[in-house]
Amino acid sequence: MNSDFLCKQSYDIKDLIAIMKMLRGEGGCPWDREQTHESIRQNMIEEAYEVTDAIDRKDPEMLCEELGDVLLQVVFHSEMSSEKGGFHFDDVADGVCRKLIERHPHVFGTVQAETSTEVLKNWDAIKAKSKHQETVTDTLKAVPQSFPALMRAQKVAKRASKSDLYPVPDYDPAAALLENVTAANNGCDVDKSVLAGRILFSAVELVRSMGLDSEECLAHATDCFIDAFEEEEINSK
Repeated sequence: MNSDFLCKQSYDIKDLIAIMKMLRGEGGCPWDREQTHESIRQNMIEEAYEVTDAIDRKDPEMLCEELGDVLLQVVFHSEMSSEKGGFHFDDVADGVCRKLIERHPHVFGTVQAETSTEVLKNWDAIKAKSKHQETVTDTLKAVPQSFPALMRAQKVAKRASKSDLYPVPDYDPAAALLENVTAANNGCDVDKSVLAGRILFSAVELVRSMGLDSEECLAHATDCFIDAFEEEEINSK
């Protein structure tokens, strides 16, 4: 049966699912059979970052390959679930199709949305309702704690900014950042880790208020630091 796959000119999603069943089944791959959702959890994160790296590099061949690796993770988790009588790949596909239809009432329904802003507003409202998020705080708590801290801070602040409760009166992220940095330099009594967190959060808010993405800005700044360090190292020889 396995040899049948060696003769194909091209493969599709059905083949991928069948191959994963073989790898996980009797006589399959020992490593694949040992895996659990938890053991390959980090793989999904790494593959997603490799996709973004391919996008940044503007490399379509690399992007195609890395998207395949992400799809493999989806199929892998789906197969492990189906083996225990849980959801399977078709359930995953069904769920996301239903979500797309539900959250695009301007395409599949009668709702009017002429701009991207209106589309996103409808999306957020439908999402909050479907996830039973009744308050703004509910939406903030829904941001995954497994996100990188910088990304999570930015997403929480962005969601909070859509509320009439935010920002608090007279809040100035630049002033807050300066105040916290000054406190750090003056050796105040506030716990250092708490103060450092305030500095970082204030910086994220300042960047967001400028209409910029903190992750992208920090990534660029890190690249610039490496370039400057390299130049300094070369000149020191």
